[in-house]
Amino acid sequence: MWNQFQKYISPATMATILVAIICGLILFVPPISGYADNGDFYRAMLSNGIYRLPSDGSQYVGYVVKKFGILQYFNENNVAVFSSQSIFIKVALILNKIFYSSKYFDIRFLGIVYYMAFLPAIHLLTRALVEPARKIRSYVIALLIVIVFADASFTLYFNSFFAEPGMLICTLYAFSAVILLARGRYSKRWRLITLFFISVILIITSKQQNAPLALSFGVASIGLFFLPNLKKYEKVALVGGIMAVLASGAVTYGLINKEFNEVNQYQSFTHGVLMETGDPSKKIEAEGINQQFALMREQNYYAKTYDTVDPNSKYVKDNLIKKYNFGWIAVYYAKNPRQFINLLDVATKDIMITQIKAVGNYTKDSGKKAGAQLTFFTGFSSFAGAFFPGKYAFLCLLSLVLVMVYGVSFYIDLKKGQAFGIMRFFLVLGLITICVFVPIVSIIGDGDADLAKHLFMVPVCLDLIFIMLIADILNHQLWLPANDGGDDDE
Repeated sequence: MWNQFQKYISPATMATILVAIICGLILFVPPISGYADNGDFYRAMLSNGIYRLPSDGSQYVGYVVKKFGILQYFNENNVAVFSSQSIFIKVALILNKIFYSSKYFDIRFLGIVYYMAFLPAIHLLTRALVEPARKIRSYVIALLIVIVFADASFTLYFNSFFAEPGMLICTLYAFSAVILLARGRYSKRWRLITLFFISVILIITSKQQNAPLALSFGVASIGLFFLPNLKKYEKVALVGGIMAVLASGAVTYGLINKEFNEVNQYQSFTHGVLMETGDPSKKIEAEGINQQFALMREQNYYAKTYDTVDPNSKYVKDNLIKKYNFGWIAVYYAKNPRQFINLLDVATKDIMITQIKAVGNYTKDSGKKAGAQLTFFTGFSSFAGAFFPGKYAFLCLLSLVLVMVYGVSFYIDLKKGQAFGIMRFFLVLGLITICVFVPIVSIIGDGDADLAKHLFMVPVCLDLIFIMLIADILNHQLWLPANDGGDDDE
């Protein structure tokens, strides 16, 4: 029976089938699950002609709303933020109008779009890490991929207007493309190169806070220049791809609108500068800001209750917002390093907690209490969130160790003139820079608010590196070329 299973069901096929079943149960079988709106959905909804229908109860935080209205006239709303997420939403709208309604939008159609893009990504990732072997260890690696990436904390995003699903899916595609290129399994490698650059650009443009990721993926792209037998026009194309990645980061950053910038700037003060310190009033007064603003500690720009003062008032804008910027915040933390390290530790504690705890996961007709959290298939995220050390110093040390481990394979393959270890090293180095610098950017840019979302790329990158490390050890190719360490059945 095992031989027949191996013959007809590859590790990649097995992983894809299991993920399809698990995610299908979570997303589409009543009571459906997703993430409720924390107040951010409007950015994706309004610019795509979707609006909230009248309701007796609150449509925020407590319950997932699955039915929305579709504007039947000219959409006068300006684009709140520039985002590639609109591509997925527009495809979902087309499917919704064909199979459901032209007046009402069901969030499950967006879930279907992400679901159909996610399954090929899982298949490609599994192939990248186990192909061509069909040994027991290959199926173990495939199961590990299922446990990690079919975790509900990731897939709940599919039934929501958050931008994270596109980031997750495109990261899997980009990672898989590089590993498959490094293995040299495909003769027409331009397809994988194109897939890599398109995926990276979609990641960077999905959220404006992702603009700095252009530099990290630029580092990961360096390994592509070590592909064997590169022709001159291919090298030019690679340079063009990297320039497009960097340009997408610059454009994404340049398109941050004033309102979005003020929200982040405000929360970087109330959830950052004023946090993790005994009495911040003296510190901010020394930097030219009235100490009365210390009373605003932990306030959100969009408050759930009453605020000490209206964040959008002229008084706050004239006496607070205009007196500091992100450069001011960086200088402030340089003068108060202990406070900054404490904030980074706070961020690190939340790095592997990928399930958003501030919102509910069920619809109102499910019978669950408002804010109830899904527990089905959340084992990995719960385990990782509970046991990952909450110290930024540990994250830096772990990152250094991982770079050193793959640095050995880089040195060995560089001496042998083989691409596998070199490309893998630059990929790991690029992902590690995301893990190290995203917490810093998040704290400076928005304080400790919404860390589960702002740090989303960190656990995704760490999970990919850990899975690859385990796969490399099981396949005996951590410090050996791919063709030497694997058991080719073809």
